[in-house]
Amino acid sequence: MFDVKDLRTTIVPKSDQLNAEQLLGGPLTVTVSDVRVSDSAEQPVTVHYQGDDGHPYKPCKTMRKVLILAWGQDGSGWAGKAMTLYCDSSIMFGGVKVGGIRISHVSGIDRDIQVSLTATRGKKTLHTIKALKAAATKKAPPMTGRASQLAADVAAGRMAEAVEAFDAWSQDERDEAWALLDDATANAISLALSA
Repeated sequence: MFDVKDLRTTIVPKSDQLNAEQLLGGPLTVTVSDVRVSDSAEQPVTVHYQGDDGHPYKPCKTMRKVLILAWGQDGSGWAGKAMTLYCDSSIMFGGVKVGGIRISHVSGIDRDIQVSLTATRGKKTLHTIKALKAAATKKAPPMTGRASQLAADVAAGRMAEAVEAFDAWSQDERDEAWALLDDATANAISLALSA
């Protein structure tokens, strides 16, 4: 049964993995549950995450490099860590922009990291990976007013409206709303603002 509050489940392709098109509605923060390695030359690493429903994340070589930089080479230690995935529409394959999955945030790092990695033969691209905010240990106050509307816009995939509203607020209004946002909403807004 589908949930009308998250229609991304209705666009899941008939595939054995998470697809970039599933992230068109906005970024997705996942918590790793298991990592497996196969003998596949193209996709040797499979990252299972909580609630993947048979569609694990199979990171490309560039994103595997990012994860190894952030979390280390021992994939068995990645379980319990979280990352935010998004669709980067500028990713090319065979000379055509097809889009691909990229990582914007990871848990387990103290500060943002930047690394220049090979994009194509002879060309490097700078990747910035932000530190994923840790879940609050105390219960956050309920979202009301502006924060509630911002969260509703993000959940409904109305990122442009959310960013436009956020930009129009005074700094005090932004700070007040920001303090009430849950991690997933705050990370989605951060990603949209930095795009």
